[in-house]
Amino acid sequence: MKIARTIGNVTLARFHPAMEASNLRCVELVDTIERIHEQPLGGETIVAWDLCGTGIGDLVALAEGPESAQPFLPDIKPLDASIVALLDHIELN
Repeated sequence: MKIARTIGNVTLARFHPAMEASNLRCVELVDTIERIHEQPLGGETIVAWDLCGTGIGDLVALAEGPESAQPFLPDIKPLDASIVALLDHIELN
């Protein structure tokens, strides 16, 4: 699981039928925890399916790979990333 910030929305003009009613967001990965409050974060930008109803600027937890499609089983979704949690507060000791 990775931490990212939602930076935009994604609209599909053409899509696979499994992507119908998808809510896609553009997210920027946190590359180092020291830069979590900076904008831009400086990490990789990817598209993720939003399961949490996030808004622009929200910090989120991101699942990648096969785990990103697990909430949809037994349906098969062509996903590589999904937003699985909205992070309210991060505290490191």
